[in-house]
Amino acid sequence: MITEGLEPGRLWYYFEEISGIPRASGDERGILDYLLRFAREGGIEHREDGAGNIVMHRPVGEKYAGLPAVVIQSHVDMVCEKNASSTHDFDSDPIILKRDGDWIRADGTSLGADNGIGVAAMLAMLADPGLESWPMEFLFTVEEEIGLNGAMKLDTNMISGRMLINLDTEEVGTLCIGCAGGRDSDLFFPMNVETVKGDLSFLHMGVTGLRGGHSGAEIHLGGANAIKLLARVLNFVKRSVPIRIASIRGGDKDNAIPREATAVIAVKEEERVRVERLFADFTADLIDVIRDGEPELQFHLEVQREGEAFDPLSSAGLVDTLMVIPHGVLAMSRVMEDLVETSSNLSSIQTGPKEVRIHASHRSSVENALSWVAELHRSIAELSGARIEQDQGYPGWNPDPSSKLLAYAREVVQRVLGQPPAVRAIHAGLECGVIKDRFQGMDAISLGPTIRGAHSPDERVHIDSVSSFWKILIETLRLIYGEY
Repeated sequence: MITEGLEPGRLWYYFEEISGIPRASGDERGILDYLLRFAREGGIEHREDGAGNIVMHRPVGEKYAGLPAVVIQSHVDMVCEKNASSTHDFDSDPIILKRDGDWIRADGTSLGADNGIGVAAMLAMLADPGLESWPMEFLFTVEEEIGLNGAMKLDTNMISGRMLINLDTEEVGTLCIGCAGGRDSDLFFPMNVETVKGDLSFLHMGVTGLRGGHSGAEIHLGGANAIKLLARVLNFVKRSVPIRIASIRGGDKDNAIPREATAVIAVKEEERVRVERLFADFTADLIDVIRDGEPELQFHLEVQREGEAFDPLSSAGLVDTLMVIPHGVLAMSRVMEDLVETSSNLSSIQTGPKEVRIHASHRSSVENALSWVAELHRSIAELSGARIEQDQGYPGWNPDPSSKLLAYAREVVQRVLGQPPAVRAIHAGLECGVIKDRFQGMDAISLGPTIRGAHSPDERVHIDSVSSFWKILIETLRLIYGEY
């Protein structure tokens, strides 16, 4: 095993074991069956609700009988991203772990440390015969990465505890006490299809090599969006040469900044050389401007054969729409320093038979601002003649600096790491917001090990931080129950 000899041993054992089980969001039956089998074989009391969420209970020791339970919670699904060169099949292939100095990462794919380390920690606690028999409820949720769906559908009879420790924070020594709420917008842009006649050339344009990243936690880093870059290229070309879009595609995860995008366009054969020159000149300028932040950025152009394309008018309208749809940070918090308040991620685009679907995900810790961004996209859709669908979203989590659970964890982090914790809110969705909204009186914190590059093939977890995270988790529980 790649993780053999790492501490805590049980945690790493279970992390490597679940890495062998495909668990893409929405396709989690394999990992859920594994968890149910784990519970049955271990004689652990358990229950699964209609959404697929699972709760397990360890037997409670006599000295703790009657005390309130602490809920330990992680989500079982992972974001599945891979490099263009990877042949990995997320439906069937195990994640291949690699040791990279002080880090564990995967071979050309996302790692699934988000939130696999949390799941592994919970399994390690459940399997540890030496762990004290505190009253704990272990909550494994589903479909977190595609809208916190498991938490939204959680059966309210599943848990009784009113202290929640979520294991989905990605910096050891940081205690999260707040998060953003979110909404999604889908714009369906109508396109008029024409059978191409005459002397036309089809050109395949591609943007690759961007670093991508989490659309909430890393949106402030200013990483380029492949769809927006492609739109800039298309816009520059169409200012000089009429184009017909045959297809356009980019991004495939709502909560990941798009790393790659492609388009096929048709131009008159007599304009092909001119388009190639325009493409080369403009993309060279783009690379020069953003090379420091995106050192692996590449643009590709090649001739290929096609038979149909959208007409010039709807093609131009689509490009104009992509140009004005916002992406990135829209406002910074006025309450917490260096916290993004509001953002939007142009996350994906797909070509259908008669329309192009554009998806954008919005986040804000202020409900009014979240509504504003949703209405902004509605206005863009109405101006461009697109049809729009929007969901109801999910709630944010308002920070509570007076939290009793926070006080326990503060003391433990100081003791374990020798320094006070960073206490912050994040610009991403956490299930704590949904669970607190559904279970009145719930006190919550989120903690975890150090993870970098989540939701991308660069995802990695710092080995030593996992040991520190484990100590903080166990010692926080010990402090809580030591008071009774």
